[in-house]
Amino acid sequence: MSRFFRQEQLVQLFLAHFREIIREPGVIFWGIVFPILMALGLGIAFTKKADVIHHVAIIEINRPTVSMEDDQSKIEDFLQNYCTKGEAEEDKPTFYQLKLTDEKLGNTTFLFRKSSWTEAMVLLKRGKLSIVLDEKNDRVIFHFDPLNPEARLTYLQLSRIMNAGENKRSAIEANVEPLTVSGTRYIDFLIPGLIAMGVMMSCLWGISYGIIEKRSKKLLRRMIATPMRKSYFLLTMIGVRIALNFTESALLFIFAWLVFDITIQGNIAALLGIFIAGNISFAGIAIFVSSHTANTEIGNGLINVIVLPMMILSGIFFSYHNFPDWAIPYIQKFPLTMLADNIRSIFIEGAGYAEVAFPSLLLVIIGVLFFSAGLKIFKWY
Repeated sequence: MSRFFRQEQLVQLFLAHFREIIREPGVIFWGIVFPILMALGLGIAFTKKADVIHHVAIIEINRPTVSMEDDQSKIEDFLQNYCTKGEAEEDKPTFYQLKLTDEKLGNTTFLFRKSSWTEAMVLLKRGKLSIVLDEKNDRVIFHFDPLNPEARLTYLQLSRIMNAGENKRSAIEANVEPLTVSGTRYIDFLIPGLIAMGVMMSCLWGISYGIIEKRSKKLLRRMIATPMRKSYFLLTMIGVRIALNFTESALLFIFAWLVFDITIQGNIAALLGIFIAGNISFAGIAIFVSSHTANTEIGNGLINVIVLPMMILSGIFFSYHNFPDWAIPYIQKFPLTMLADNIRSIFIEGAGYAEVAFPSLLLVIIGVLFFSAGLKIFKWY
């Protein structure tokens, strides 16, 4: 008479499935080791009490030369009495620094740089600063986007310092002028980044995971018997993915245009060029990533090791200029950074062919090199 519950069968089946999984070293690395390394890196980066740096632009004003100290600009008086002047460097503007120390909350540093209004708007659109100071009729004016949390925090901290001797709250509020210049809102910064990230995610998950899944299900094996070139198969997958990405990005832009009144200030043909170049770059990387493995868990790890660092570092949701200065040159070489920066420059800075030609060429070269390497080592099964 058979027993209803057979404990030994459950144990043996459990051990068999467990051995099947741990037999693959890649599964152990991507499923256990890689998440631990990511937690370690991000934990160190975001839990360490590092200095918070706020970049502030000061609009240079032409004041008549006077000998009376009372006629000195309020901003100039603040810079001279409260800030330290930074050492002048070649090809870099003079800056002033104000550092506030706090053992519990961490240190906060304000970096002030003088610039023209046009230059300040460019820096604001690129996310290199969040607030602009101006002076009119002996009153300090704060220009920033009220919907930007970083700008609001910078304003609250800075206005408290500059008005330390005043208790008139209304006087501080009266000095705020919300920015209405097109392209300075956070949503103007975000949408181009989302378009670039959508291209990366669509290519890597749509092409790479699709090929790996077909290989794991033995579907690619059947295609060997057909009179089909390997390059044609891969190129058609890339073509379909580019068409889908164009449709998805167009719908996202139409939504942003209708809801948030976002417009394209630059050359649309240049935007199309950098968009196609970005698709070629990530499609080539996707082919290379999926050229060998048939294990979907390893494929997940390979895709994530490419997607996650760029999604965090490449300035999609916030400016990568918040990272340490030594890391910025490396971040700017990421394909996603190049794509996001140039789409953003066309959207909000009015860039054209000249500005995006070289980055487009680099993205195409990256895509062609990875595609060629992936094509050479591609396995059907």
